[in-house]
Amino acid sequence: RRARTARRDPYKNIIAAQRMIPMTRPPTWWGIVEAEPRETMTMADTVPMTPAGHAALRAELKRIKDVERHENVREIEAALEHGDLRENAEYHAAKERQAAIDGRMRFLESKLARAEVIDPASIRSDRVGFGATVKVLDLDTDEHSVYAIVGEDETDVEHGKVSINSPIARALIGKQAGDDVVLKLPKGDRELEIV
Repeated sequence: RRARTARRDPYKNIIAAQRMIPMTRPPTWWGIVEAEPRETMTMADTVPMTPAGHAALRAELKRIKDVERHENVREIEAALEHGDLRENAEYHAAKERQAAIDGRMRFLESKLARAEVIDPASIRSDRVGFGATVKVLDLDTDEHSVYAIVGEDETDVEHGKVSINSPIARALIGKQAGDDVVLKLPKGDRELEIV
């Protein structure tokens, strides 16, 4: 019997105890210093979006909270009734879906908290900016294209809506009708003229 206990892993109890203790902060011996929470948001923290984009995100968040979470709870309850959780694929799938739903919900809440809603109809300028609809002529192919500069979550390239962070939007912002723009892309440079 003594030989049997001598072969046991001496760290097994320590590892089991560590799993039971929730770590809220890393140990000080890691040398990690936690940052203080930010009190104010900077311009880089804000997320520009149109009123339509803001409404779409709010509607998605409401749908997740009112419909998807409740459906997921019912899925988990139904899977729990099947018995043994170790071999219950339905339960594990429902828990994974729950994690995905919670992650998407936190993402949307964060975006909406940092949202800066900009109504394009209220902006009067002859320069290209957020919310502007711009007609451009590709000088290499002589093709006309129309782009609307919108927030990241409103992007729809098939309908001509490009993100404010896209290369084409960054190249167009601040320009006005008649200006030539060189768009630097991995495939090579494209020359555009704002019409």
